[in-house]
Amino acid sequence: MEVKLDTQVIPKIGNFKYLGSIIQGNGEIDKDVTHRIGAGWMKWRLTSNVLYDKNMPLRLKGKFYKVAVRPIMLYEAECWTIKNSHTQKLKVAEMRMLRWMCGHTRLEKIRNEVIREKVGVAPVVDNMQEARLKCFRHVKRRRIEAPVRRCERLASVDRRRGKGRPKKSCGEVIRQNMAQLELTEDMALYRRVWRSKIRVEGS
Repeated sequence: MEVKLDTQVIPKIGNFKYLGSIIQGNGEIDKDVTHRIGAGWMKWRLTSNVLYDKNMPLRLKGKFYKVAVRPIMLYEAECWTIKNSHTQKLKVAEMRMLRWMCGHTRLEKIRNEVIREKVGVAPVVDNMQEARLKCFRHVKRRRIEAPVRRCERLASVDRRRGKGRPKKSCGEVIRQNMAQLELTEDMALYRRVWRSKIRVEGS
């Protein structure tokens, strides 16, 4: 079916940008993850005079990075149905940034854990998990008449099962995270308990 504006036919596209996120027609997030990594690099370059300053303490650089750069990369990450390929891309991008902040290259063969310890930055995967479970807690505690949030809508989508391996849903990712941290849905009602369980050092 064609959509027209007067006599002009509106072309059909597979994805579009909405509120800073790339929405794909097939429900995937590949382009959105790539876009967020690119946005993170853009912000990193704008602040490189601070992050690459050799006279600034590494811990202070890490704090600045967590406030100015990483939120750009993880915008709407709590709603992503994340895959291993996506997490790998985010890990690679973040470690490149952190190594440059420390003035090291991969040729020096310094372990990632050592670099993170120097700047005081937790793994990006743990940070995404914390954000996802924070969003889940807000959804569980919301009033019945409150509008449905995006993460709840994604978690409740009933996907049609086709051939091959079924697509992972947002709800499945949340259940996996809760199982890893030994959390139950009832615990979401207790703010202090929930926050202490999902809290990541260096996030």
